[in-house]
Amino acid sequence: MSGMDAGETELKKELDATLRARRELGEEYDSALVESFLEKVDQRIDSTVDRRVRRHLGEQQLVVARGSLRPRPTDSWGERFGFGVVSLVLAIPLSAIGGGVGHLPGLITTWLGIVGVNVAQVLRTQPGLFGRRGSSRDD
Repeated sequence: MSGMDAGETELKKELDATLRARRELGEEYDSALVESFLEKVDQRIDSTVDRRVRRHLGEQQLVVARGSLRPRPTDSWGERFGFGVVSLVLAIPLSAIGGGVGHLPGLITTWLGIVGVNVAQVLRTQPGLFGRRGSSRDD
């Protein structure tokens, strides 16, 4: 868990540096500063996803090697909770940037992205969550 804390601390430092640079450079550099910060967030997300995919593939290979028919879910409640917490923590600076640069449309776009990422995470970890309810009803 300390790796995640270090990553969050690093992103917070990057955000603070970006905001200081914005104050010093002025509004004409907003786009470049936002792109730079989002690129760093993107790299952090990519490395986290890569790590999870490698772990998941390794677990799948173990399941196949053992001859088990159904793999166990790899996401624990703690991982899902952690994803939600990280999402909310990142939502604060992303909302500030989206609202500051794009005003209301920027803020709406930011939150659509945040909600989209969380919906994708739920669908990934619980694939039948939305599809199975309607199929069991008798009309």
